Amino acid sequence: MSTNLKKGMKAPAFTIADQDGNMVSLSDYAGKKVALYFYPKDNTPGCTEQACNLRDNFAKLKKKGVVILGVSVDSMKKHKNFEQKYSLPFTLLADTEHTLVNAYGVWGEKKMFGRAYMGIFRTTFLIDEKGKIAGIIDQVDTKDHAQQIIDEWGL
Repeated sequence: MSTNLKKGMKAPAFTIADQDGNMVSLSDYAGKKVALYFYPKDNTPGCTEQACNLRDNFAKLKKKGVVILGVSVDSMKKHKNFEQKYSLPFTLLADTEHTLVNAYGVWGEKKMFGRAYMGIFRTTFLIDEKGKIAGIIDQVDTKDHAQQIIDEWGL
């Protein structure tokens, strides 16, 4: 992963469209704990598993004061389909211009089956109530990501 961001640093600000076309800014969540999770692609096995784990634990995370925001470079339309297909109760941000993935340093060259390609490194940034990075999860367990978030926050 190529992120230069570290725990304690101010999280990069953003304003970007969600799956419904609404503009969402990090500043909208001032005073809240945010789990900003970057994932490679809607409707793929690992990404679906991760999203469904967060969905299944959404009430628990919400009760602990955590807001979930998912980010990939998929379009609003693809995000809307993903949300509806799996009944996802959280916001998905459509980073089609690669603004967030570049700002957070999670876009880069990956390799699979000997082939190099550009893509997102699955990473979650925990952003505290003051907009600072409280933790970075770069070894994501797609089957139990909600618990990783809870553990990293110490909730």
